[in-house]
Parts: sequence; structure tokens; C-alpha cells
Amino acid sequence: RKALSRETALQRFCPTGDVVIPMAQHIGKPARPIVRKGDAVQVGQRIAEADGFVSAHVFSSCSGTVKAVEKRRVISGAMAECVVIENDGAFTPAPGVGQPQDPAAMTTAEILAGIQWAGIVGLGGAGFPTHVKLSPKDPDSIRFVIANGAECEPYLTCNDRLMQAEADAILTGLRTVLRLFPNARGFVGIESNKPEALAAMRRAAGDDVAVVSLRTKYPQGGEHSLIHTVTGVDYPVSMLPADVGCVVLNVGTLYAIQRALCCKEPLYSHVMTVSGDAIRDPKNIIVHDGTSLAELAEACGGWKEGGPEKALSGGPMMGFALGSLDVPAQKTTNGLTLLAKDPVRVAQEQQTACLRCGRCTTVCPQGLLPQFLADAAEEEDYERYEKRLYGLECVSCGSCTYICPAKRPLTQTFQRVKGEILARRRAVQAGGVK
Repeated sequence: RKALSRETALQRFCPTGDVVIPMAQHIGKPARPIVRKGDAVQVGQRIAEADGFVSAHVFSSCSGTVKAVEKRRVISGAMAECVVIENDGAFTPAPGVGQPQDPAAMTTAEILAGIQWAGIVGLGGAGFPTHVKLSPKDPDSIRFVIANGAECEPYLTCNDRLMQAEADAILTGLRTVLRLFPNARGFVGIESNKPEALAAMRRAAGDDVAVVSLRTKYPQGGEHSLIHTVTGVDYPVSMLPADVGCVVLNVGTLYAIQRALCCKEPLYSHVMTVSGDAIRDPKNIIVHDGTSLAELAEACGGWKEGGPEKALSGGPMMGFALGSLDVPAQKTTNGLTLLAKDPVRVAQEQQTACLRCGRCTTVCPQGLLPQFLADAAEEEDYERYEKRLYGLECVSCGSCTYICPAKRPLTQTFQRVKGEILARRRAVQAGGVK
């Protein structure tokens, strides 16, 4: 489904309506607002400070006046604290934003401080604060720094277009990160269905970075799969990539690092794809954080006659369903997919008992046994699920659900059970339920 937007070059979209900026756009503790109702703000001005080690600063993506600091509906469907800004449409930059800098003159401590200052998080979807990821216990043990340009999720093409347009900037970001790890070599992994991006990145890479053409195969862009394909290293999901000498960063994250260190530009915008068979004009967009998804859809021509039956944040494999488009895009929103028909409804109508065909086992990238995991989940035998079937190794890629001829909601079941197991574990650690 990438053909819908693949040929559309990146274009910046500046919102016209109010901007609603969530304080929790990352893994870890939400940022703490430092502005109040009535305050004037500018583009790139910090409006919330990281409130802990695993947290990230948040910046205004427009200029205008703070209307409120209150709970609003966000992309997950929950109510969360947000800074609401009345957008004046001028997009006046804050003092110092855009000021040229030379990262080559920075120390490693200054590089990390600059990344932390900019509020950069993983833009592949996880949202882990980047300065934390780049601060492993032993930097000398890191042997591979991998730029993830695989973009294996159906429909999404924004990273493809970013690599074509900003290859030099991405490579500058990668080379800057490599300075933090003296024993590491840089790699870029791109699926073979992106020949223009491969060519652009190879021209920018030179001899010091290896650009690897990857087989087009979902979930090639998953961190675990990418590390194994590029380096040959295999490891359990319970371990971190740094434990096996690897650091993986999305190409959008590396571009944000370049902007922060070369242009003193904090993270207040990112790339995303608006696509699907229900949208009139699919596009790849540089979107300002806090922009309403409804406004983005309208900027892409609105939907076709009949409208969408399903709206997804992200793509159909790793994305999740939206209850409304009246929610703001945030740092980790890499796509908006609007579908004319709801495949979940269709699957529910066709669902049968397990056929024991084994197809889910053949496609699982972790080598698990989804049909037996589903049995253990149904029986609430969580001991077997976790200890004998290694259910917590599931990466929620959705491959088993996609391939299942019985249309069983396997991935959704595993996500629910994983959440229950982890909740029980937290309760035990807190001295509660045994």
C-alpha cells in the first residue's frame, strides 16, 4: 500500500487552529508544564521540563498565547495534561532557535546535553528519551550504531521521503552519535523497496558508514529483527540492544539530532504519512506537534465519499485504532491511516475456532508458538504462558493475526495478557498481590 503516498515529496504543514501539546509524548514520566494561561509563547520555546531521568522536555510548535493547561483527549483515547495554545499563525521563532552551531567542536558531554536540551525521543514509535538511550553504562562496549530506515509498516512512506530529501543531515546526525562510541561502526538499514532512498543515503555515506539493503519483509524494521539482520547478533527481548553492543536510532531521530546540534532547533515537528484508501490526497507531511489529526486529514483533501470506517494512528500492523480525529499529533505519531472498510469488523464476522494449521508459527519473528500461547491465555495459565512458552518475548508485530485463516485476534490477546502479567508483577514488587 506504499504506492498511495510514495511519490509525494515531504511538505511542511502549518496548522491554523489551536495547538494542543501533550506533556506525555515519551516513555517515562510526563513533562512538567512551566507556562500558564495567558503566557505568550514562540516556536521552539520550552513549555514543559523533563520531570525525571526518563523524561523529555516539550516545546511549543507555534507562536501565540497559552489558552489553558488542562486535561484533553489524546491519541491513546485517555485524558492527559496538555498545554493548549491559541495559534497566531505567525510561527515566530523563539530567540536563538535556528542559530548555526558546529557539532564537530562539541565534546561528548556537550553532544548529549544538546540532545537532552532538544527533547529528542525515539521517532520510530517507542518514544524513549534519546539522551538516555545514548548513555549506556559502558560506551566502549558499543560496536554497532544502526540507523533504522527500514520502514516496513504498510502505507507509511515518510521516512523513505526523508532519506531522499535529507540524507546528508541524517548522516551528520549518525556521525555525531558515533563520536559517543569510540569502538562502534555506523550502519544504515533500508529495505530494498526504497531504491531512491538507498541511492541517496549511499551518496551521503562515504566509506565510514555502511548502507545495507535489506530484504523487503515485515517486520524487518523491528529493533530485534534489524539488529539480527545487520549484525548477526541474536538476543532475548528481555535484554536491551546495548547489552549486546548495539544502539538503534530511527532516521527521523538522527535528523532531529542534526537539527538540534547544527541549528539549535528543538524537537517540535516530525515527519508522518497520511494515507489509506479513504483519503483523497495521501501525503508525506512535516507536522507540528499538537496539530489536530482532523486538520491534517482536511489538508489531504478530506475523505472520499462514504468516509473512513477505520482510522489508525500509524499503520495497520503496529498502529492502533482511533476513537476520534479530534486529538493532537505528537512526537511519536508517524502516520494517520484512514480505511474505507474496517478489517477488524470483517475479521470478527469470519472468526472461527483455531484450525491448528501452524501458519502463525511460521511467521512469528521470535520463533514463538502463538496457537499454544492463545490456549494458555484462554485458560489464564499465565505461569505456562510466561515460563514455558516465553510469551513475554512477543513484540506485538501482528504477523500472527494477519496470517491466521481463522481470523483470531491473537496479537490483541497477547497484548492484554502481557499487560496483566506485568501489572501483577508490579503489584508483587509493591508488596500487594502475591
